[in-house]
Amino acid sequence: MNYRIVALDMDGTLLHDDHSLSAKNADTIREAASQGIEIVLCTGRSPISTLPYLDELGMEGIVITHNGAATVASKGRRVLHQFEIEPMGLEPYIRYCREHGVHFDINTAFDLYVDKLEGLNPEMHDLYGQFLIKPKQFPGWEGLKDVPLKLTMSGLKDQMDEVEKELKLWKHEHNFIRSGDYFIDIMHRDATKGSALRELAVMRGIPREQVLAIGNYFNDMTMIQFAGMGIAMDNSPLEVKAAAQDVTLSNNEDGVHEALRKHCLS
Repeated sequence: MNYRIVALDMDGTLLHDDHSLSAKNADTIREAASQGIEIVLCTGRSPISTLPYLDELGMEGIVITHNGAATVASKGRRVLHQFEIEPMGLEPYIRYCREHGVHFDINTAFDLYVDKLEGLNPEMHDLYGQFLIKPKQFPGWEGLKDVPLKLTMSGLKDQMDEVEKELKLWKHEHNFIRSGDYFIDIMHRDATKGSALRELAVMRGIPREQVLAIGNYFNDMTMIQFAGMGIAMDNSPLEVKAAAQDVTLSNNEDGVHEALRKHCLS
């Protein structure tokens, strides 16, 4: 199959555990792009923490961010499409976080806001720093310059396991997804990586059979299932591997390089 779009998750997929982009992955991506394949970074990260990796690759293009809630063109940092949330729909989750001591942040396309910036602990500052994010003080809905796209709850894995169990008992009007061991995201009900990737394929006039997607976690399953070729990393949970058509090496073993060599460049 001649794949024309390759969608790559970042953390746990394209990047090593230290958030670095290996030379082997980078060189293979550049080779694929040189043959006319459109490379799309498709991630739970914001555009701010995604676009520098596209710069590192020396490429311009489209990034699907916030788990599908915002599709952004790197040139001019233009938002091409976004799934907006009504602020009042997030209030129950905010109340829950405040009552249970769960850290949360509110994301617009390019900014991230926390409930108490001055009281932010050093661990959270370090975590945001790893993702190239500078959090801002949440000014209340009336003070927000742009529309919210995502609310993220975060904490240690055991805490997030417990939060996930409790939230599964709720009736959700939004898309509620575990996007990592330490993160739970609340977004518009239609906001997924798969739906954003489908919109991009339609925009390009490319059938899903010519789309290849690689990911490693539950928030990647919609794009893995949408793509004509969906590939899971070896470090994926069993459910993600079961949703995929192929399994490649782990992220720390440059599984993206191996998958592109096998399916796009062989």
